[in-house]
Amino acid sequence: MNNKIIAIDQSTSATKAMLFSGECRLLKRVNIEHRQYYPAPGWVEHDPVEIYANTVKAISTLLDGAPEAGTDYSLAITNQRETVVVWNRLTGEPVYNAVVWQCQRGAELCNLLKQTGHEQVVRARSGLMIDPFFSATGVKWVLDNIDGAAGAAARGELLMGTMESWLIWKLTGGKVHACDYTNASRTLLFNIHTLDWDSELLDIFGIPASMLPKALPSDSMFGETTVEGLFDKPIAIAGAIGDSHGALVGQMCFKSGMGKATYGTGSSVMVNIGTSPLTPPEGLVTSVGFAALGKVHYAFEGNIHCTGATIKWLTDKLELINSPSEVEKFALSVPDNGGVYFVPAFAGLGAPWWNSKAKAAIVGMTLATSKGHICRAALDAIAYQIKDLVGTMTGADGVSLSELRVDGGPTKNNYLMQFQADMLGVPVNRADIEEASAYGAVLMNCLARGVWKSLDEVATLRTDNDLIIPAPDDESKAALYDGWCRAVRLINQ
Repeated sequence: MNNKIIAIDQSTSATKAMLFSGECRLLKRVNIEHRQYYPAPGWVEHDPVEIYANTVKAISTLLDGAPEAGTDYSLAITNQRETVVVWNRLTGEPVYNAVVWQCQRGAELCNLLKQTGHEQVVRARSGLMIDPFFSATGVKWVLDNIDGAAGAAARGELLMGTMESWLIWKLTGGKVHACDYTNASRTLLFNIHTLDWDSELLDIFGIPASMLPKALPSDSMFGETTVEGLFDKPIAIAGAIGDSHGALVGQMCFKSGMGKATYGTGSSVMVNIGTSPLTPPEGLVTSVGFAALGKVHYAFEGNIHCTGATIKWLTDKLELINSPSEVEKFALSVPDNGGVYFVPAFAGLGAPWWNSKAKAAIVGMTLATSKGHICRAALDAIAYQIKDLVGTMTGADGVSLSELRVDGGPTKNNYLMQFQADMLGVPVNRADIEEASAYGAVLMNCLARGVWKSLDEVATLRTDNDLIIPAPDDESKAALYDGWCRAVRLINQ
């Protein structure tokens, strides 16, 4: 039987369907964007009905309208993580749009919970800090602000879940309400020590336990689907994992001390810390890195709200460049940054600063500042933010980094990758891995189906490495980074 794996990557800006061979080679992909909603300043929403429809359409398009005869298909899912949906279990309809991870509507609740002394218990149990970035405040807002939602939740009529949970529920016709450990560990409601939902955390956020999906390891079987009748017989949904965690797996960061950075709309820097949930340094969080073959691997992580989104802003909103691909050309049109620093706090500052009230700023401009300086400062800001996180992580006892494995569209930018290596002082490893998050989900799919029996077997699939070596240390690197820190301090007040 010919085996093929369909990987769904449900990301912040689009839903991608990818077809992988049984040997985990990417064969084909389809990308369908969805609308972004901004109903109030700092608020961001998606339409979960549109996203599910796009998922079905993407799979159908990927298969040219019909499965290939004689092929045994299975489905894997990776997803934007903290984005959360609340829906009615009886009607199958969302009660409100999905609250996106970038959304700041939960900031007031977060401040109240901190002021009333809940931060320590939340951090100790969930590994996270109280911040609107994570899912719980979005659910709480829906329950408190949508007519009838709180009562329906109390009656057990409402369900909640991150995007993979929503897709699994829809794909299985409402038969399976489940999520994986990695997504659960990003909600503020999951105890990373007991690997279960925590009753005290649920009480703190006022969320009924009846709303929650069953949490499972990443290499689990999550049910079966016909994809709305596209398949004559149900196919397995095997393997689900949050997108940043999928990239950790896809980059083969299976051992403690191995780290990766995913460059997307935002960025995630994640370092494998082994099979014990260590207390994270200030400004970072501890999450389930991935769970497979009966073991849970934990990770330190820091999240940046705007990296690729900054370049998209230059293109779509400021109209400074025609497309993101032009940014490198203009950045290289000037010999240096001209003293210009771009702090892209469009959704507040993420790790390690964590200031949800901060606003974006471009500082240091003069009459000599050009388009090239702005473009260069935008790219530099991506590298500076990654350096902020790596510096915090490697300040923890026993954590070091010998190289940073990278993935995502912006890694094709040679200027950015060299500047990133220079700022970190360690090689940047740009392996030839297409769609690292989806690739990680595919690896979880294969483990779920028993294709491999160990992570060592999986690691042999990584054969290509593109090492970008940092330039020798000099005073100019330190001076540039000092300028960045001064710029951040201007808005971080």
